[in-house]
Formats: sequence, structure tokens, C-alpha cells
Amino acid sequence: MSESYSASYAAAGVDIEAGYEGVRLMKAHVARTVIDGVVSGIGGFGGLFAPDLAGMEEPVLVSGTDGVGTKIRVAQLLDKHDTIGIDCVAMCVNDIICCGAKPLFFLDYIAIGKNEPEKVASIVSGVAEGCVQAGCALIGGETAEHPGLMAPQDYDLAGFSVGIVDKKKIIDSGRVRPGDVIVSLASNGLHSNGFSLVRKVLDVERADLNAVVDELGRSMGEELLRPTKIYVKPVLAALEAAEIHGVSHITGGGFYENIPRCLPEGMTAKIEKSALRIDPVFRMLQRLGDIPERDMFNTFNMGTGMVLIAAKEDADKALEALRAHGQEAKIIGEAVSGEEKVVLC
Repeated sequence: MSESYSASYAAAGVDIEAGYEGVRLMKAHVARTVIDGVVSGIGGFGGLFAPDLAGMEEPVLVSGTDGVGTKIRVAQLLDKHDTIGIDCVAMCVNDIICCGAKPLFFLDYIAIGKNEPEKVASIVSGVAEGCVQAGCALIGGETAEHPGLMAPQDYDLAGFSVGIVDKKKIIDSGRVRPGDVIVSLASNGLHSNGFSLVRKVLDVERADLNAVVDELGRSMGEELLRPTKIYVKPVLAALEAAEIHGVSHITGGGFYENIPRCLPEGMTAKIEKSALRIDPVFRMLQRLGDIPERDMFNTFNMGTGMVLIAAKEDADKALEALRAHGQEAKIIGEAVSGEEKVVLC
């Protein structure tokens, strides 16, 4: 028992010792994420990072924050917590890369009803894996025990990341031109959006999530917990190899909300539905929920987790760079003049 043990606090439901044990268990996972620039280890009051600014004329910091949403409920039902952290990192770093910024570091926040050190360490192992995939460091975080506010088995996970880009290389909404090609980067299924609708349609509270679904080729639980794809490394490669005019992360709001975020006024994203690779899970959800097609494309990523808009003459260079990093990619449309932001045809 440590000197800071408080019997009164423990009687109120907060186990300080469990918190210390959780930190001890997660240190090996955090160590996997150490990169050049990390100044401090976890456990201090702040995470320290010294960025390498060599070669940058006007370095700009870019930040992003997000959580995992109600996908966490599926992890709780399956008592499987080692991938949900990948989703948390992905939802932040995939946003940052849309500006052309390279993520530098990440911090997480876990609110939990009862601190179980092994569960917390499992969650953080996923966060660390996400950071490794993104090439950034996990330099800190917080685990907060909330007895009386949350049920003992409940938790929520959120985080934020900070990246950097030279000002002249920032991707903004003014670059897209008529004739630019729209490139789809394949998703890893549902990713982390639309899960309130998913849970309703599939009735996950009563469904057998471990049963294999032939239509999916895996169990329902495995399908729902497929972690969000992290696009940082392939997109950075494409930005180096080709003239990229726009980048959109396809999250909540699907095509109709997210693609317009990288389009200037008077430009339309014209997308060929026949060119899309739509995963079976989306077809199944649409059928079981009797969901209109527009609602599907306005809620889910529909098999496209990220969109790049590239100069037509550089399309092949962009595709080559993406595929060299193991990213499935294909052209699904073009940018044209028009008032309607997204047209599916």
C-alpha cells in the first residue's frame, strides 16, 4: 500500500491504488510510441514534446479532438477493449491529415465507473497501437474513476492530437478545380460513426454478437469492432508524390457532410456509385433497417474512409503512392462546376 492511500476515498468508490497499477501496466504500451521529440515520460503534470522544425518556413500547429462514440457499447458487451483505442486515435489523426499536417503526439482521456487496471491497460494498448500506425507519440493522458456517475463496467474514451505543417503546404478548401479527380481510400468497415443507428437496427443488446454471419464472413461482433483505418502514412506519401487539392475524412455525416468541407463555392463532387466498393455490412444494415440510400450516404462512410481530390495529371502518382503504403485506392469521380456539393450518379 502506498503512502497516498486514502481509506475514505476508497470507501467513496475511488481506488487510487488501482490507478497506480493501471499506469504501471500501460507503460510498456506507451513505450512503443516513443519517437524523436518526446521529452518526458507519462506520469508528470504535462506531456513534453520538442518538434523538429528544420526545413519549415512557417510551422503551423494543427489540433484535433474526438471520441469513439457509442461503438464503445459493443466493446463492453463483448468485453473486448484492445482495439477501441485505435478508433480514438484514428478519429483525431485522420482529421489532422486533412490539413496536410503530420501528427506529432496524442493524449487520451478515459472516464470509467470502476478502475480495473487490466481493462484500462487493454484500452491503452489500442491507443498505443493507433499511435504507432499514425507515427505519433502517446505522451500523456488521464484515467478518471467516476463512481456513482457511471456504472462500474462503463467507460468512455476520448483524446486529442497535435500535428504540424508548413503554412505554404496547408490543404484548404480553395484549391479544387474542375477536372480534378476524386480518389476513394477504402475503409475498414463502419469505422466509428453511425453506431447509434447500427445498435438500433441490429438490436445489439439482445443479439448474439459471437455468431458468425455468412453475409459478412465473420461474427457480428468482429465486424462491428473492426478498428477505424488510420490513413496518415499513405496520405502523407500521396501529398509528397502528387498535387493534392483536397482531403476529406468521411466520418459522421457521410459523403454529404464531409466531402463539401474541402470544396470551394461553385464546385461539385460528382461521384459514380458504380465505382464504389461498398462493404457487405452497409448493404445488410440498409436492408434490415429499411434505410433510404441518401440516409446511408449521409450517415456512414459506405466503404470510403477518406477522399483525396487530386490534379487530373497527378492521379496515377497519387494512386501509386497510396498503394505502395498498402492502401486500397481507386478513382470514383471528378470535381465539376455546380451549386450542389455532392452528386451521386
